[in-house]
Amino acid sequence: MDILKFALQNAVKYNGKANSGAIIGKLLSENPKLKSKMKDVAKEVSQVIKEVNSMSLKDQLDKLKKIAPELLEKKEVKKERELPELKNVKDKVVMRLAPYPSGPLHIGNTKTYVTNDYYVKKYGGKLILVMDDTIGSNEKNISEEAYTLIPESLKWIEVNIEEDIIYKSDRLEIYYEFAEELIKKEKAYVCSCDSETLRENRVKGKICDCRATSVEKTLDLWKKMFDEFKEGEAALRIKTSMDHPNPAFRDRVLFRICERKHPRVGKKYRVWPLLEFSWAIDDHLLGATHILRGKDLMMESDMEKYIWDIFGWKHPELIHTALVQLEGVKISKSKSKKEVMEGIYSGWDDPRTWSLQSLKRRGILPEAIRNFSLSLGVNQNEITVPIENLYAENRKLIDFVARRYFFVEDPKKIKIKNAPKMKVELNLHPDMQKGGRFFETTDEFYVPSKENFTGIIRFIHLFNFEKKEFVSEEHDSKLKARMMHWLPVKDDNVKVEVLMPDGSLKKGLAEKSVEHLKENDMIQFERFGFCRLDKKDKTKMTFWFAHK
Repeated sequence: MDILKFALQNAVKYNGKANSGAIIGKLLSENPKLKSKMKDVAKEVSQVIKEVNSMSLKDQLDKLKKIAPELLEKKEVKKERELPELKNVKDKVVMRLAPYPSGPLHIGNTKTYVTNDYYVKKYGGKLILVMDDTIGSNEKNISEEAYTLIPESLKWIEVNIEEDIIYKSDRLEIYYEFAEELIKKEKAYVCSCDSETLRENRVKGKICDCRATSVEKTLDLWKKMFDEFKEGEAALRIKTSMDHPNPAFRDRVLFRICERKHPRVGKKYRVWPLLEFSWAIDDHLLGATHILRGKDLMMESDMEKYIWDIFGWKHPELIHTALVQLEGVKISKSKSKKEVMEGIYSGWDDPRTWSLQSLKRRGILPEAIRNFSLSLGVNQNEITVPIENLYAENRKLIDFVARRYFFVEDPKKIKIKNAPKMKVELNLHPDMQKGGRFFETTDEFYVPSKENFTGIIRFIHLFNFEKKEFVSEEHDSKLKARMMHWLPVKDDNVKVEVLMPDGSLKKGLAEKSVEHLKENDMIQFERFGFCRLDKKDKTKMTFWFAHK
């Protein structure tokens, strides 16, 4: 019954189609002893999935409600991952995600988003998505497609947003009202000093001459920011202590003028808030109880608290976590955007972007991303984590179901003297799918062109040879033979190309058995790596490389 429950739950999550790897992974996490019976488990899972996937999504949902309604609860948290308890939880937890839409989410973003989602599900609260689409800078500006790509990827990694998306670009009038209140409280002023003067004042702790302007005059200058002042001529600043130990905290900018066209609201507004001001207002108005952010934003958190204190507002609980460096990954959203715009990358799902869209296309499962993200924990200790940890999580889910095939990269033809003619049947999976791959061989074979022929070599699952002459069939460990891929020289081998994470293409031949694969199938090319079939046509099959 557990298999049926998990299959229905997985199918409901993924638009009516259950994934066997995810279900087997779930069963193993619940009962690790099943690993010794994997062949029987996989067979039963396959039968159940066939039944479940033949049902309509509505029937799947109705069935799950009947036999396991608890699996529909959004507050379910995976048992295998536990994070520290939140402090000061009094009722429901309200948390928010505030991505700046300069591009899609990438693997470096997932820790924050998945952790927020984890806590909201654990405490039965709500998670709000706020598009942090203030105007940004010339160097880091908004990508219109990000408005679609971000929610799309959040849904894919099972981050549940409880309400309609909120756009900061729709809330400018609200920010203006609170800016005027700050002016009336004598806590903000319009500054027209040049950047060099401002920098000197901050370093010396000197109060700006503009700060002494009366409330009435400041309100008049504030209004002029909307129609008279040009970009860079004036900014609204908050009054802080010029003795503050961090010079960057002293009289920070709250609003500035920008004439650039905004993707959503065009040129309707020319006065834009800085992020910590809009955060301070929205975190209060949206009722955030807990805010999770990187410790690199501690100073911005201090500014939020300073603004909350001016208005007499209660502070949400602020949680700062360390930045995580991913070893083996180079992520630059600005570089990726440039390459996408110039057509160097194929799009935002190009594997070199490391976007969640690209990981999905490579065959990385959302469960693997969630498990990887939660494994990073919630603390302020900076760590470097190899990207192999993500691959290990994914391997746990797909290794049991990915069928095995031969792929020979950049093939060259060789002849093995005295090689016997053979008929062999190989396994589609070493544990769960015995047989199913048939080969007839003569003395001619395709091997990778980079291979050399020194010492004793064994064609995998076939025979041993030395100096291109047959030695024996038996797999004798005493021979210490080096393993080599092979394919028989036949016209029915399939042309294959594999897109690698660095954007390069590896071309070669695969065995005829791959013709039965369907697009989106995950397989393993033996001694090469796990791959997802991306496209299949009459001339070739294109795979995306996932990982070793």
